[in-house]
Amino acid sequence: MQTLRYVLIGLLIAICVVLTVIILFQEGKQNGLGSLSGQQFDSYWSRNKGRSREGLLVKLTSVCVILFFVLSAILNIKSF
Repeated sequence: MQTLRYVLIGLLIAICVVLTVIILFQEGKQNGLGSLSGQQFDSYWSRNKGRSREGLLVKLTSVCVILFFVLSAILNIKSF
């Protein structure tokens, strides 16, 4: 039973590292001086963001966060 706990802890640490790297790769929400005036420009990049590298990073972040919370909850169970 302890072996499974150690494997889950190792997996949680790996997910934490991957999540940190993914978040650091994402670009900020500030897109230059246009963001100061509150104007949103409808460009090719903004319309197809879901199919780009940025969209993939957002999806990977969501999956890693869900895995992080599930593993944290499992490891927090006292009887485990």
